[in-house]
Amino acid sequence: MNEITVAELKRRHDAGDDFVLLDVREPDEIETASIPWGTTIPMGEIPERFGELPHDKPIVVMCHGGGRSARVTQFLEANGYDNAENLAGGIEAWSTQIDPAVPRY
Repeated sequence: MNEITVAELKRRHDAGDDFVLLDVREPDEIETASIPWGTTIPMGEIPERFGELPHDKPIVVMCHGGGRSARVTQFLEANGYDNAENLAGGIEAWSTQIDPAVPRY
């Protein structure tokens, strides 16, 4: 499974790279803390909705700390998404290392 750091995610975003940030947390979690340019599909909906994701650009999968997103990344890889990457540390790492304005919960 491919994995990237929050520093790499920020670098890619700041450089204008074309990718999807897929947030697989639940709506109440996203309401508490989120990255505004992310796409949200809760983990439980991924089996029915993963076809909405593009095959032609990288997909960085995130959750709170990296566990759920790792499982979703593996699911996507098993279903033909060779461009899926897990965000190590999730929104927690983003908040502590990149943007302290994003609430920790």
